[in-house]
Amino acid sequence: MANPRFYCNPETSDKLALGASIKLPENAAIHAIRALRLNVGDQAILFNGDGQDYVSELTFVKKNEVVAKITKLKSVNNESPIRILLAQAISSGDRMDFTLQKAVEMGVTEIQPIASQRSVVKLSSERAEKRREHWQNVVNSACEQSGRAFVPKVAEPLSLSNWLATKPEAQTKITLSPTAEITLKSLPLPAGTICLLVGAEGGLTEDEINLAASQGFTPVKLGKRILRTETAPLAAIATMQTLWGDFCE
Repeated sequence: MANPRFYCNPETSDKLALGASIKLPENAAIHAIRALRLNVGDQAILFNGDGQDYVSELTFVKKNEVVAKITKLKSVNNESPIRILLAQAISSGDRMDFTLQKAVEMGVTEIQPIASQRSVVKLSSERAEKRREHWQNVVNSACEQSGRAFVPKVAEPLSLSNWLATKPEAQTKITLSPTAEITLKSLPLPAGTICLLVGAEGGLTEDEINLAASQGFTPVKLGKRILRTETAPLAAIATMQTLWGDFCE
């Protein structure tokens, strides 16, 4: 069994360093004790998104508190050679959680939630921040599971027009459309960041597709069938990782 991994947010947790004793975040401690049944002497891996794993030994376990001493540093080299910014229109229920979890497992490097015209979920500014924090926790957990030592950041949710007004930096900009005439395979090898824009239930409206096109986004299709909002980005990411990334390594 592989050593369990726990994310330690560098903004709220003790600084990870060789020889340091680290108190695990409460949610991680509860999981370590109640679900994994870890005890003093067991090993775990801590990470904070800096690209390293901090191999640790548990030195204190009691109730909801766990302390681990870092015994070794290990560089992690499992990031894809391509950078993917996923601009995902907010979907309802647990679909958004599923999409972000699997996208992180597949190697996306940035996530931008989009409030699109067809998004069923409408968020006030307060709710938007709470959802962003929730989605960031989903991403953190996906990194724990998949072995990633870099943690993609979930940006503040924005409307499509407001986000496009920020001029997102990407050399290749793609939006998915079942009526598009070209496929991912026909695109040239990307030289930098790929930005993938995906609609919510019902897809992007014609106006949104045209707005994205005016900012350099190329509509592409994924086969002959219409994919759900939680399926389309994962199919696209898997295709890009196969064509240009590390799925063939």
